Amino acid sequence: MTATPHVPPSNPHAVVAALRDYLAEVTRALGVGLESRTVDQGPPLSAYVALDDYLPGYPGRDAALLWDEARGWSAAVETHSGEDLIVIRYLGGSCVAPPPSQLIRFVTALREDDHRIGQLAPPAFRSVGSSAELNTLLRLRETT
Repeated sequence: MTATPHVPPSNPHAVVAALRDYLAEVTRALGVGLESRTVDQGPPLSAYVALDDYLPGYPGRDAALLWDEARGWSAAVETHSGEDLIVIRYLGGSCVAPPPSQLIRFVTALREDDHRIGQLAPPAFRSVGSSAELNTLLRLRETT
């Protein structure tokens, strides 16, 4: 039996796998199916998670969570014209890949139209580029 080779953290495929694992945790915590998410290998590496309901103040507009490797999570709504999504709030906080429990609080606040969580300005957690650093950040949550 041959052992599975270790994939170095600088391998971009390892970072995508780490992001997919993280998204699986997030979607499971939010009660959203895996079919509701997509990953864009970028750069920047980013993800989209469709939410199942509309947000107050945005009737008839599909809502989603967006993630990217520089700014972390944000909430967005679809436009009626099919253009880019409109970001309405950033989670902010202290890291680019917070635990799913923080996403649950963020989405709950969005659904309750509570503007005390998150921020309007995009945070800048890190620069786009180092896949080894990003892999570490995505995997770090597994030990906390």
